[in-house]
Amino acid sequence: MKTILPIALALACIVLVVALIVTKHGGDAQHETDSNTIGDLSNQLTSAQSQISSRDAAILSISNNLAGSQSQSSTLSNQLTDAQSTISLNTEKINDLNGQLAQAKSENAALSQHVAKLTNQVSGLAAQLAQTSANLIQTNKDLVQANKQYQLLENRFRVDVAERVVTQRKFNNLSAVKAQLQYLRAMPPVDVTAESIYAGLNVEVKSNGTFHVLEPN
Repeated sequence: MKTILPIALALACIVLVVALIVTKHGGDAQHETDSNTIGDLSNQLTSAQSQISSRDAAILSISNNLAGSQSQSSTLSNQLTDAQSTISLNTEKINDLNGQLAQAKSENAALSQHVAKLTNQVSGLAAQLAQTSANLIQTNKDLVQANKQYQLLENRFRVDVAERVVTQRKFNNLSAVKAQLQYLRAMPPVDVTAESIYAGLNVEVKSNGTFHVLEPN
């Protein structure tokens, strides 16, 4: 009985030592595993922190880009407002110019009509002037002809007066009267007509009553 107890104690010690060895070996393995795990976690944490830093930098860059985009958008909005205002002003100017163009076309049409009217008046005045000039030329010719006829009549009148004076003197001379009576007895007188009188005066009388003095031969 006393021999079994020490053996049992020895076995228990051996089992305990083995258990301690196994436990230590397992603890070391677990420690190594935990160390590796902690190292991996630390590396992952470092990588995550690096990624977080990169993402923070990216977010900051995006934020800055967003701020710049907002600034550009505000600038573009202001430019768009200015452009719309400019377009509105240009539209008003274009409408004004279109109105001025329509008024200018209307005035041009009125001026064209006035010019055409003046042209017609000038043409009419030119025709009247040409007719007046022709009338003046004809009047001048008529005056020249009338003056010529007047001179012919004046000369004929002088001749007739001279002949009448000569005839009167013949009737005042008794011998001349006797000679004329003897001539009339021998040569009966021809009937005196208007044509014979005008023929003696070198005057041509037309059917409408107008006359024309003939030049003496």
